[in-house]
Amino acid sequence: MSEPTLYLFDGYNLLNAGEFADVRALRDELASFVALRGARGVLVFDGVGTDESHGPLEVVYALNADAVLERLAAAHRGREQVLLVSSDAAVRGTSGQEVMKRSSKAFARELRPAGHREPARSRIGDRVDSETAKRLDDLRRRRS
Repeated sequence: MSEPTLYLFDGYNLLNAGEFADVRALRDELASFVALRGARGVLVFDGVGTDESHGPLEVVYALNADAVLERLAAAHRGREQVLLVSSDAAVRGTSGQEVMKRSSKAFARELRPAGHREPARSRIGDRVDSETAKRLDDLRRRRS
């Protein structure tokens, strides 16, 4: 199956499943995520707020986020690859068989890989055999 072109995110569901400081941190992380994949995303929250766009990510507030996610999945599933991110079984069940689904917890783990580490600095002396290292050291001392 090809990569999703539209991601639908259950906002508070995903916020609670991950280690995000607040709604803005989640929004920024998801905007980067969809942009890097050349996709679009819709982040839907229950409640009242200001709808906004952040590059390819739309942020939407609705009285019933589940209904909006179901409607968006139904409207787009026949035209493009859709991935619904929610742990709500009812939303996942009514979104249609054509829609890919991932739980919020699983997606949050994939989104924020554990323990980003910088590679250790490498020295040329660590990568050459002892004879070559000795010759290089002799050359360095002659120039000093």
